Amino acid sequence: MTIPNRNFNYPTAIKFGAGRVKELADLCKANGIKRPLFVTDPGLAASPMVADILADLKAAGLPVQLFSDVRPNPVEANIIAGVKAYKMGMHDGVIAFGGGSGLDIGKMIALMHGQSISVFDLEDIGDWWTRADASRISPIIAVPTTAGTGSEVGRAGVVTHPDTHEKKVIFHPAIMPKVALLDPELTVGLPAKLTAATGFDALAHCIEAYSAPFYHPLSKGIALEGMLLIKDNLATAVKKPKDLDARGNMLMASTMGATAFQRGLGAVHALSHPIGGLYDAHHGLLNGIVLPYVLVANRKKIEKDFARAAAYLEIKGGFDGFLKWVLALRKDLGIPHTLADIGIDTKRLGEVAAMAIKDPSAGGNPIQFTEKQYKALAKKCVEGEL
Repeated sequence: MTIPNRNFNYPTAIKFGAGRVKELADLCKANGIKRPLFVTDPGLAASPMVADILADLKAAGLPVQLFSDVRPNPVEANIIAGVKAYKMGMHDGVIAFGGGSGLDIGKMIALMHGQSISVFDLEDIGDWWTRADASRISPIIAVPTTAGTGSEVGRAGVVTHPDTHEKKVIFHPAIMPKVALLDPELTVGLPAKLTAATGFDALAHCIEAYSAPFYHPLSKGIALEGMLLIKDNLATAVKKPKDLDARGNMLMASTMGATAFQRGLGAVHALSHPIGGLYDAHHGLLNGIVLPYVLVANRKKIEKDFARAAAYLEIKGGFDGFLKWVLALRKDLGIPHTLADIGIDTKRLGEVAAMAIKDPSAGGNPIQFTEKQYKALAKKCVEGEL
């Protein structure tokens, strides 16, 4: 086999460690941000944690303003409102703070405030990203408060289209944050259910990156080590939420998962994106439910790779042992077994399948499923047929 030409790029500066949020003002100044817009979700906006961070930024001479009109599954209206706030405040950079929604909307505001086109004109299709004026994209510092999406090291954001309810992946290389600040103390207050769901999002990223058929040995290795960190730390982070080592290792695993999926994602995300858009369901929870069904569907292409992964993770039984571990961890942490368990039925599976085959993630699946196959796979996820 001839190794193909590939381009690799891992440029994000990562600042990792407990208490390092105190460095945020200095990081802004070092990256030319003098008037930051602090973007987060409404729940975090009302927290003492955010109040303390904003006070520290202001004490350091940064006239920061807060924007929190961010939905759990972000929509275009959130971006439009954020761009208005950015322009009114004459800001010159964004601090994106929170889970995937806060991070993604922060990145989209930094991207769109200087553009004259729709955000959907920058969907991750071909070279659409070149439509943007890159010189107008502002610097971003990303501070995750969940260990799941890994958006702090990503070059994309996910936005739900208001008319079709499709989740659109918006891409531009210049929205890669200048700095990812990973402070495990910021994740301690995350409820157990969200810790579990976001942790399965990170696991899905690692597994799908490891499964993707493209040549990218850097990502494959990172994905494997990310799986090990999740195996050793997710349950502890859920059950002992103040364990900073477990929280820190999960933050790192989340960042590693998103770094790794430069190699590709797959059918887990191709299904969870449309289901999340149509039903407004939590992305990480959907990934956790769908994950084992996709592993089984992809088995003939990935069995040998996951036998090797199982050996590295010290799981006995090869592919079957790996699958049993995923199912056992899911059960232990309260992730439901079926989509029906969270109120999703079979009525809209035709729409789900039609969206799934068009989702950018579908191209990274080791098997290129047809629309009919995606519908059948989604039906298994609803009914529990593993």
